[in-house]
Amino acid sequence: MKTKTSVTLDGGVLQGIDEHASEYRSRSEFIEAAVAYFIRHMERQQAEQRDLEILNRRADALNEEAGDVLAYQVAL
Repeated sequence: MKTKTSVTLDGGVLQGIDEHASEYRSRSEFIEAAVAYFIRHMERQQAEQRDLEILNRRADALNEEAGDVLAYQVAL
């Protein structure tokens, strides 16, 4: 469901929208696509940050396990 809203934009931003919106049916469609892309980008960054925090919390155990595995390797 679409909801009509009013947004105040800097003139330069509006000019940039107008320069690129020709690939879309309207400014609104362009802005919606841009905001949806930005939201996905932010969500992906948050997920990567959570993953990094998990890896950092478990780094010592993971490094110990990797060292144990490497100890079983045979020299070539």
